Amino acid sequence: MKAMWLKIKVSINQLVILVAMGLFLWLPGTPALAQYFWTVDSMALFTAGEDGYDTYRIPALVSTNKSTLMAFCEGRKAGSGDSGDIDIVLKRSFDNGKTWSDQVVLWDDGPNTCGNPCPVVDRTTGEIFLLLTHNLGQDHESEIIRKTAVSTRTVWVMSSTDDGETWTEPGEITSTTKDPSWGWYATGPGNGIQIEHGPRKGWLVIPCDHSFDDENGNVQGGGFEYGSHTIYSADHGKTWKLGGSIRPKVNECAVVEIGTDQSKNGTLLMNMRSYYGDHRRSQAVSYDGGISWTTPRPVDELVEPVCQASMIRHDRFRPGQKSQLLFLNPASTTTRHNMSIRISEDDGQTWPFIQTIHTGPSAYSSMVELPGQVGMLYEAGERNPYETIVFHLISKQ
Repeated sequence: MKAMWLKIKVSINQLVILVAMGLFLWLPGTPALAQYFWTVDSMALFTAGEDGYDTYRIPALVSTNKSTLMAFCEGRKAGSGDSGDIDIVLKRSFDNGKTWSDQVVLWDDGPNTCGNPCPVVDRTTGEIFLLLTHNLGQDHESEIIRKTAVSTRTVWVMSSTDDGETWTEPGEITSTTKDPSWGWYATGPGNGIQIEHGPRKGWLVIPCDHSFDDENGNVQGGGFEYGSHTIYSADHGKTWKLGGSIRPKVNECAVVEIGTDQSKNGTLLMNMRSYYGDHRRSQAVSYDGGISWTTPRPVDELVEPVCQASMIRHDRFRPGQKSQLLFLNPASTTTRHNMSIRISEDDGQTWPFIQTIHTGPSAYSSMVELPGQVGMLYEAGERNPYETIVFHLISKQ
């Protein structure tokens, strides 16, 4: 099934207008406009109301060793919200996103919630792992947090060794990846990474979040708080273990490996949704593969309306620059709109470049590194952010 492409071309006059509107921003000392002039292509990959689902949410995007693009998300039946009858669905592309396969359902547990897809590729073996969460459809997040639900949130994994043609049945890993005292739990959303350098080279690391009891917390009316954490596999996905936590007032998160050519030792940077009330993202660093983390700090440039965001490291995007961090979120302090991509060339210390991708309503996202390009999968619409999940490709001219 082929999808139609929409190509957006920006004239010089339009560009002047966009600059005046603040949709392009360069700070002193950053490269000139010509160095960042991208072509832009996009398509609605998942559309609300199609293929038996009321809404599609929680996008996740990954590229395999064979360059197959995999786009995952939740297919939500009518009335589901964040809980209810929710399935995990997948589309694949074998031509860099020009066309996509028919939609397939990876996990359907009847009226229950199968959610939060978070894929990671083991570059050594080529196996693709998909980390997931599950709860009874009748249990809602507020009840799971307060521990008044019938059951709780559990952690699962499934995998493919043939580029997503077939998958293992979901296997539960809750006992080794969740503190029994926690309530809510989410893998990702977005994507995991494999550490490429240092003593933990080869580890698979998944960003996650949870709720925990805190008498001073203000989540769900008080007595509870949110935190971020990682889970990891040191044996190519055979087993999964719980890493370190970052607390309080952070949850949905994205992780990347950082370091210059001279200092690539497996250091990790975690970027997190924040509940400090300042509409800014938070970041923390780990020097031991995510077993422990520094105290989170706010990032003034990364504004947010309290929402999920995605972040990747890209080694092949701009000629002459070996590595950049790319960050994507609805860049707003009010509502979920203005999906924008940012670039950092100093491992997330500063984010001097921003380009708006979609000015309208938008929310969750995921990105993938492609040679000279960036693939993006994000929620967007004209009236609300959840009308479509868009696949968007940007290229350096």
